Amino acid sequence: MKLFDVYPLYDVEPVNAYGCIVEDKDGIEYLDLYGGHGVISIGHSHPYYIKKVKEQLEKISFYSNAVQNNMQLQLAEKLGRLSGYEDYQLFLCNSGAEANENALKLASFYTDKSRVIAFDNAFHGRTSAAVAATDNKKINAPLNQQQQVTFLPLNDINSVKSELQKGDVCAIIIEPIQGVGGLDQGTSSFFKELEVLCHEFGAVLILDEVQSGYGRSGKFFAHQYHGITPDIISIAKGMGNGFPIGGIMIAPHIKPSYGLLGTTFGGNHLACAAALGVLDVIEKEDLINNAEKIGTYFFSKASELPGIKKIKGKGLMLGVEFDFEVSDLRKKLIYEQHIFTGGAMNKKLLRILPPLTAGTKEIDQFIKALQNVLVLEKA
Repeated sequence: MKLFDVYPLYDVEPVNAYGCIVEDKDGIEYLDLYGGHGVISIGHSHPYYIKKVKEQLEKISFYSNAVQNNMQLQLAEKLGRLSGYEDYQLFLCNSGAEANENALKLASFYTDKSRVIAFDNAFHGRTSAAVAATDNKKINAPLNQQQQVTFLPLNDINSVKSELQKGDVCAIIIEPIQGVGGLDQGTSSFFKELEVLCHEFGAVLILDEVQSGYGRSGKFFAHQYHGITPDIISIAKGMGNGFPIGGIMIAPHIKPSYGLLGTTFGGNHLACAAALGVLDVIEKEDLINNAEKIGTYFFSKASELPGIKKIKGKGLMLGVEFDFEVSDLRKKLIYEQHIFTGGAMNKKLLRILPPLTAGTKEIDQFIKALQNVLVLEKA
């Protein structure tokens, strides 16, 4: 059997990794400034993280959600305390796509409506489902972008209000910082008005923090820059530092009931151990402040480079926009400079999502490498 060919692959085979470094099968070391779409939050092979996962693996790695799981309780308590959402409720799953799927289902159950408002260039996962109400019976239905999701321009609050006035919207889902879409952001006034309108029209405000969450932006959650309180927060990616885990944090006014949501593997013991290890390291090593500090340093250094159109993002969720498509630039950074970076739907944007442990040394190495590539291209 061969693999289903849906990913264009670079000719690099990683076999070892530590900190911000990935080593390939030929022993070549690469500076990892992408972390598998922002998944590596506390660095590759962090010793404390490995210890926590190994200890749990020697006990029990998985059992169903039909029995007591103290690991889930520990994770909920620590996540609530560090994020400032101690009165919220936690539902665990396995990925960001699942997290957003469950957020949309829950919003539809809660409001008995099915239409969703999202925003241009948004990305909320490869799979997504809404819940349609038909003859007073809730059923799972595919999320049809043409019929059930309305995409609006970012920061256009008048368009949002016009759609909410139609009375059929269950949720507004928005990334505080767009990831795959290209790192654009809503303004603080826009986010605050979204919150007010959701309250006014009975819609659920979902903040998709799958990529921006867990300190990457320089705050625990990126929406905390805007002083708003969402009804649901979706989380994943850096949550497990490479171990598959995701979830939604749910405001206390949305009440649970048996059978409302479900998952087989979500919240398993091993995933919870990985997620707790990540939170412990983020707290002990003050990585949120480090992300903010190193992000500021990146802006100052990258702004000195010629030919850069714009620098986007916050903390260590960053992008450098050029006036040309960056596909060839990424290849040169990988094969000639041995640095991993990321792309976006905006083909002119180079995305930078290093581990939150990255320092000025890694940023300086990237800036020098980028200078070398750009100079060679002009020569």
